Amino acid sequence: MLFKLFFLLVLSLSSFLSYGESIESLKIKINSIIENKNATVGVALLGSKSKESLSINGDLHLPMQSVFKYHLAIVVLNEVDKGNMSLLDKITITPKDLDNGLWSPIRKRHPNGATLNLGEVVKYTVANSDNVGCDILFRILGGPKVVEKYFRSVGIKDIAIEYDEMTQQLVWERQFENWTTANAANISLKMFYENNADLLSAESHRFLWDTMKGSGTGRKTIKGNLIKGTVVAHKTGNSGKNKLGLTGAQNDIGIIFLPDGTHFYLSVLVSNSLESREVNKKIIADIAKLAWDYFENSTKQATGT
Repeated sequence: MLFKLFFLLVLSLSSFLSYGESIESLKIKINSIIENKNATVGVALLGSKSKESLSINGDLHLPMQSVFKYHLAIVVLNEVDKGNMSLLDKITITPKDLDNGLWSPIRKRHPNGATLNLGEVVKYTVANSDNVGCDILFRILGGPKVVEKYFRSVGIKDIAIEYDEMTQQLVWERQFENWTTANAANISLKMFYENNADLLSAESHRFLWDTMKGSGTGRKTIKGNLIKGTVVAHKTGNSGKNKLGLTGAQNDIGIIFLPDGTHFYLSVLVSNSLESREVNKKIIADIAKLAWDYFENSTKQATGT
């Protein structure tokens, strides 16, 4: 009888330790992932239900690379909501537009140019990280600074967008002038997903987040260690390596949805890394898995399952 009571006590304590992890212990685990890496890593994590949060190097100015296509899409949709554009507007993409040597699924599918509607160009730009579509959208809006100005106007101050993709990629150092912070990235995710200030119409909100959920990039970053089929609405960005073997940016920011319908926000910006491409991705994947386990266990504790 005593043995049985002791066994139940140990089992109960084990469950408490498993499900009762503190946000500080999670922070220690995340720090253990990044502390021995030859890289600068900014992390921001925020729960939607519990409102628990943590930040590691969360206010460092780090290069966005293609993460800024998320911000670009929002400003395009804001113009759509104001009636200045329509997602059905026809956009002519010429062979000259395609002649930049940058990553472009549009070029792959339409090597001689095409006429696409605005909604298609936004989807290519966000879900497939298309650089041709990106720079066409910047051109339509009036340039990168228009996007920066909009985000500063809604309260996101820690952001700078100086260059479009083509101009950024011409000079390695320019990527560092297109920067944000992990904390600001997370705030921007929360602001436009929750949409409490009605910054986007219902139609634009649905279009944006369906597109983010359909992203075809980053299979080994935030999604890398998560259960197959986990819904993630995210945007990646990476620089590749320069001649010295330095990675300027390997990023992923997104919203991760749990089985019970709740979600959490995670932004991981890896910069100035001398680690391999695989290690940079694994940093993000391992942090995402720790965050997933934390919020999933918190849910089990709250429900008693």
